[in-house]
Order: sequence, then structure tokens, then C-alpha cells
Amino acid sequence: MNTILVVDDDPHIRKLIKLYLENSLFSVVEAKDGQVALDYVTHSKVDLMIVDVMMPRIDGIELTEGIRRYLDIPILMVTAKGESNDKVKGFQAGTDDYLVKPFDPVELVLRVKSLLKRYNVSLTKVIQLGDVFIDLASLTVSSNQETVELKKKECELLFMLASLPGRIFTRTQLIESLWGINYEGDERTVDVHIKRLRERIEPFPSLSITTVRGLGYRLEDK
Repeated sequence: MNTILVVDDDPHIRKLIKLYLENSLFSVVEAKDGQVALDYVTHSKVDLMIVDVMMPRIDGIELTEGIRRYLDIPILMVTAKGESNDKVKGFQAGTDDYLVKPFDPVELVLRVKSLLKRYNVSLTKVIQLGDVFIDLASLTVSSNQETVELKKKECELLFMLASLPGRIFTRTQLIESLWGINYEGDERTVDVHIKRLRERIEPFPSLSITTVRGLGYRLEDK
């Protein structure tokens, strides 16, 4: 999974961004200010950074300038200020893109994906759990003994659950991520696909989809 570092001193903004990015199958790391972010990237790899401008200790402009001295990764700057002067400072510091609060989280995810493609960072299409491979490109789940072809939505659903084994995904999260926020059907669509998916993955005993009553579903990686 591609790792996104979200740098913002507002925990509510970090939580919102994290929710939408994880629903789009990204791994998210949080930092409450620029200094924490700098400390993190000196010893850990990230594929993209989302940086707020107004932060204590080291602000977004200084952070971006510091990162650009030794790292060539995509940076998306987010700020509550929309004045052209702030945008100029951001781009002069080295940011690749700019988003003004309040922003549409769906647009933020699209911009993240666009920046990763621009930097030729591969978006993960295969997840391995033990000896089982879930391939989003070929729409298959396979092991050394068996290969099962899935329908597109079935594979996307399994891929999303497998991206974070043990995590509970609500029906609403699954609907919005896989069918879109404007989907007009009901949540039983997810239940129907889960039922079919369970039948499809029976040849892989290490994979089990558990129903969490009143919440949603999670994949158990045995």
C-alpha cells in the first residue's frame, strides 16, 4: 500500500483525511506539526505528503522547503487561506498542488492519485496475505493450489477488506468507496456481494469475512 503522511495540527482534519484515504486503500501516517513530520521522514519511507500551512514550530512552507532539500516526493499543500500570495509561497517552496479549506475529501483523494501517477509511483494492485494473492488487475484471488476469478465489484470489495485485515468497514464506507457517494441503492447491496464473495473464497480457508453486528464487515487473516 502507498503510504501518505498527513501533517496538520487539527486532529479533526487529520481524522477526516485519514478516513477517506484509507477507504481508497492508502496507508496513512499522521503528524501534528512540521517537526514531527521531519523526524518521521528521516527514518521512514512515505510516498506522498499532505501538508497544512499554518502549524506550530515548523509551518507548512518551512516544512516543504526542508523536505525539498533531500526528498523528491509529491507534496499537496492544504490551507485555510485562499489568497494568491499564499499559493505563490507554497509553489515557490516546492509544493506540487494546492487545496483550500474547506475542501471536498473526494477531490483530495483524486488529487493524491493524480500526483502519484505524475511521479510514477505505482498504485498497489496486488495484496498478499500469507500464501493468498488478491489481484485487482486480473480480478483473481489465488494461491499455489487454486485460482478463482471474481467479478469486478467482488474483487474490489475483497481488496478493500484485505487492505486492512481485522479492521471493521461499515456498509456506508464500503458503499461510498466502491459504488460512489451518489449511489441511490440501499446497503443490502453490500450484504448480497458479501454473501457471494464468501462462496467464492471458500477454497481459501485462511480468508474469512466476519459480520460485526450493527457495524459492518472485516476480513480475518488466519
